[in-house]
Amino acid sequence: MNRCLFFLFILSFCGLYDKLISQPILDTLNIRYDVTYAKYGERTLEMDIYRFGKEKKILPGIICIHGGGWAKGTRASHSEIAQALAARGYVTATISYRLSGEAPFPAAIQDCKAAVRFFRAQASELGIDPNKIGAIGSSAGGHLTALLATSNGSRKLEGDGGNPEFSSRIQAAVPMGAQTDFLSERTRQISRERLIWKQFMNGSLEDRPDAYGLASPLEHLDKSDPPCLIICGEMDDESTRAKEFRARMKSLNIPSALKVITGAPHGFLRNQVWFDQVIEAADSHFNRVLKRS
Repeated sequence: MNRCLFFLFILSFCGLYDKLISQPILDTLNIRYDVTYAKYGERTLEMDIYRFGKEKKILPGIICIHGGGWAKGTRASHSEIAQALAARGYVTATISYRLSGEAPFPAAIQDCKAAVRFFRAQASELGIDPNKIGAIGSSAGGHLTALLATSNGSRKLEGDGGNPEFSSRIQAAVPMGAQTDFLSERTRQISRERLIWKQFMNGSLEDRPDAYGLASPLEHLDKSDPPCLIICGEMDDESTRAKEFRARMKSLNIPSALKVITGAPHGFLRNQVWFDQVIEAADSHFNRVLKRS
């Protein structure tokens, strides 16, 4: 066995090179690539849309938001999440959003809200129930998912990406590996030390406390917000378990749950076993909140 094949064997054995979505499942999906959902002058943003089969049955919609420290990554990195959920009976979309090197906060969340408004504006054409839209994302995308879930009605975060007559409210959320408290002591420390925070927020928490409060999902929580399933790796930082966020949700009588992936680090979506656990948990949450409601 040559070195390349041996390396691939080790990756597969460790669960790091599995094919996350089988070809038979992919063959059942109807896919539309490069659909423009937002415009800022000449700048456009695109999404890839997935649904099961060709029949235009009305289904819940799910926006999938990639991670990468708000500074890197593409919508392709969440394509397997979108494909797996679409095969279970949702219309899903992976979205591109403006990264922090192009435009700092609040650009990214404004793009996420524009994607939700686009889903509602095109609900009839896409076969989406406009009253049943959820979101899922990991790491930076998990933060944006949590902020999308909690910040309905914030004019500063709405943006002008298009379809202003439609709401950006979502009805269910699955933040994964997410930071939900931007005013914590941990955030104060790492925002001084890490460039990704300074670039995304255009400074540290000490420099821009009001902006950090606006970016913090915890600060936006109110009783009108949707149920959330928090997913994190067992080996990830304790902050990703969103203890304060879930406690606040409980005090507001908003359903929430925590799924800890045993043995998993911050990045767990490339491992087949962990990926399958995420899909099962996310589908159960979305099914309960979006399909049965």
